Amino acid sequence: MKMKIAIAAAAIAALFASGSGRAAEVVVQVRSVEDPASPPDPAVCAQAPFHVNLRLGGSLYTYRTRHDDGSVSGEPRKVGRATACVLLTSFLFPPGLAQNFYARFELPQGAFTAVGTCTFISNEVPRVGLVIAGCNLKLVGFPADYLGGAVTSLSTFNPFRLAGFNTGSYYTFQLYDHAAPDSEQGDSDHAMEWVEDPPTQEVR
Repeated sequence: MKMKIAIAAAAIAALFASGSGRAAEVVVQVRSVEDPASPPDPAVCAQAPFHVNLRLGGSLYTYRTRHDDGSVSGEPRKVGRATACVLLTSFLFPPGLAQNFYARFELPQGAFTAVGTCTFISNEVPRVGLVIAGCNLKLVGFPADYLGGAVTSLSTFNPFRLAGFNTGSYYTFQLYDHAAPDSEQGDSDHAMEWVEDPPTQEVR
């Protein structure tokens, strides 16, 4: 089995290497918060590839974390704004349900547009009615300096306006630009360990 895995891994590596270019990874992290000064832009949601029945607007902030434990601290600094567009299919917000999500982020680096899904994680922590979700989005629009990337989030949604809670997200952007990477050496050889035969489906 180890021989089959080694052959499959080599074939996959060769496939991706043949079409790969040199690109450096850039990570950007911001927090979004509901803000009357940054209402949702209807023109953004008009571009969504699905019917939209919920629009969200907010300001984007950078934030600091403590060196010893990673907890968020310090005064945030406003750096941009965002519009999010959602097709909400259930007001019960059941955990595990994925919803279509489209968003535009206006940052100092430029404007980024992303599309994908957000999945409900919880609807009762710390109180019933507060919704926690996670989003996985592909960048479909970005400045010319970049080749593309993805956006993920940990999001809180307060649809019932519970006192003491806000609607907002912590977003992480993983971007790739045209610069050469700092090193040709990666960690994939040490991070991936097949425990059974890999899938035989064609990689597209």
